[in-house]
Amino acid sequence: MVVSGPSNIRSFVDKQTGTIDREIFVSDEIYQQELERVFARSWLFVGHVSQIPNPNDFFVSRMGEESVILTRDRQGEIHVLLNTCRHRGMKVCRYDEGNTPVFSCPYHGWSYSTDGNLVSVPGELIGVPQFATAYHGELEKEQWGLIAVPKMHVYKGSVWACWDENAPEWNEYMGGMEKFLDQLFDSTDGQDGKRLVVAGVQKWIMPCNWKWGAENFIGDAYHGTPSHRSANLAGRFPGRHQVQSGSLRAGGANQNLVDRVSLSFKGGHGVLGANPSELWDVEVPHFSYEDSQVDRFFQDAHEAKQRRLRGRGPGRSNSPLTVFPNMSSGGGWSSVAVWHPAGPRHTETWRWYFVDEDVPGDIRELWRSEQITFSGPSGLVEEDDMENWNYASEASNGVIARRFPYNYAQGQGRAERDEALPGVQVSRQPTSEENARGLYWRWAEMMDAESWDQLREWDRAKD
Repeated sequence: MVVSGPSNIRSFVDKQTGTIDREIFVSDEIYQQELERVFARSWLFVGHVSQIPNPNDFFVSRMGEESVILTRDRQGEIHVLLNTCRHRGMKVCRYDEGNTPVFSCPYHGWSYSTDGNLVSVPGELIGVPQFATAYHGELEKEQWGLIAVPKMHVYKGSVWACWDENAPEWNEYMGGMEKFLDQLFDSTDGQDGKRLVVAGVQKWIMPCNWKWGAENFIGDAYHGTPSHRSANLAGRFPGRHQVQSGSLRAGGANQNLVDRVSLSFKGGHGVLGANPSELWDVEVPHFSYEDSQVDRFFQDAHEAKQRRLRGRGPGRSNSPLTVFPNMSSGGGWSSVAVWHPAGPRHTETWRWYFVDEDVPGDIRELWRSEQITFSGPSGLVEEDDMENWNYASEASNGVIARRFPYNYAQGQGRAERDEALPGVQVSRQPTSEENARGLYWRWAEMMDAESWDQLREWDRAKD
């Protein structure tokens, strides 16, 4: 079923003036349409393989408003299944994570297995109470298994899935952006995919649209100084790491921002405030730590990473980013946030924290504690961001306020292409809203496009 909604959504995002209609943040009608046009057709971050290391492990995640189960079968294969019973729709798994060979619906008892030794397809229906008496043995069980997400991809341990069988493959969808995920999923010394999730997943609800979070990490370096003044004064803003009195201590917001660039990908992804020396493969200096043990660990890791990555080309940025539509990461920390839509004016945020697989225990704990001090529902800096988004959302709901658009004109018309990053708009001024414009224009294109074939045609025209 395709949800009807406003036509020509691209008119809500004016590329010429750099203005965006507030309606896209508050309208119920637009929200219902974007669940169908954006979230049901995009590649979405689901979780990480370290959350399901053993056979029959599972982690319950989300894709848009859909509850899904990330699970590993006894053969080691990974699956993503829709968490709803085919009989009456009850969730077949109500726990956040665990281990089980069978998912049993608590409502009427239908049971589903992911064990490859027992079933031919993941999530196959294997148990039906009173099968012989109530169904007379005639129910075709193979037709009533759990719905498997048709497209799935694992990149350096991160798991992604997409509901649309006609969507491009993951690498095409990312369009080069995948290189910038290495900062999250490779170890500090540059080993591929050598990180794991720690401290569980933090979850909380905010009274604002999901796009606020996605935008913040892709195109808003402008807010750092006024919004995070308290963090700056406390010396706790992420950036150049130091260790003082046994803890990681970071420098000020927008540090060296004048030397940084922002990257806007045609697929709506973006990297904010990247260091050009990281992008173009020049030696990046190691920042010292006062604690000798911590300093030696990161110094050794830095030198090993330089040896491994030298000559690989662009993509070594350690900067805030967003993968369209709703997965973000803040620069300087190995953490992922996903902005799950929960209505036009509500977002359920999930945040994962990562550390190196082989990091010593004391440094791992320091790493973990510093991340949750900075990010999450009680994080020193993320609290500032949430306050901004929540008040902006509240002030945009009124009849009068919705008549006036937001201004996204900063840096309009000043981005350029760079041969090292084909198809990417590079903004070289200290702050620019080029990335935010790119994110919202892609959102508007997906809202207007009838199919991925049409989106591909529009993308070819950009080239």
